[in-house]
Amino acid sequence: MADGAVPTSATRRFLSGRVISALILREMATTYGRSAFGYAWAVLEPVAAITVLTLIMSLAFSSPPIGTSFALFYATGYLPFMLYSDVSGKISVALKFSKPLLAYPRVTFIDAIMARFILNLLTHVVVFAAFMGGLWIFAGLHGVIEFSAILRALSMAAMLGLGVGALNCVLTSLFSFWERIWAILNRPLFIISAVLFMFDDVPGQFRDILWFNPIVHFVGMMRMAFYPTYDGHYVSEAYVYGFSLICLAFGLLFLRRFFQKIMRDS
Repeated sequence: MADGAVPTSATRRFLSGRVISALILREMATTYGRSAFGYAWAVLEPVAAITVLTLIMSLAFSSPPIGTSFALFYATGYLPFMLYSDVSGKISVALKFSKPLLAYPRVTFIDAIMARFILNLLTHVVVFAAFMGGLWIFAGLHGVIEFSAILRALSMAAMLGLGVGALNCVLTSLFSFWERIWAILNRPLFIISAVLFMFDDVPGQFRDILWFNPIVHFVGMMRMAFYPTYDGHYVSEAYVYGFSLICLAFGLLFLRRFFQKIMRDS
């Protein structure tokens, strides 16, 4: 671009794309290293977690809450939950991770957030496909899979991770104590998100409260994808996307307002 030339919208999108690509490559090298084992661990970690859950629960119960496979039941809850959890966690520290690069005018906080979002989303999609494909083949499972429901569940999980992560990104940057508070609030989330049980089995008065947990909805959608007879009547995509977009809007609004202060104080 010639000196003094005003970049067009197409040029800005091209430059932003290059910046995001560079940040993704940096994130890959930092998170997974340069060896194949670093990437293999992304698959081995959920395999180990679901295997432990399967062994423990199969000893305690004669059958899973739905279907006949403990591994499939817990995978349909654990994998989308971890997509949300990992995406939101990585985005919440995006400014801290990319702070040296954010000093350059071409690099914006949106670039830093999108780089982490894209990489972690793609990683979890690959992990999901690899794990479910392996489970389906080696466990000898059979049945009808609703692929559109899988995509809808993963999309909801990713969008919630993006929204919550963006909001936590600014809160963590402005208030040093927020990271500890969020960690405390987040601890029981795995237990109350219908990962280990069926939403329908919760008593009515508690089920009405639990419905407001957006994670319950995409876990339910994922189970609808693998259990054709399961009727997830409570699932509301509109609620999950609405909740996510509100968090994202406030996160980006506050980041735009306080970005310079965050960079000075951090």
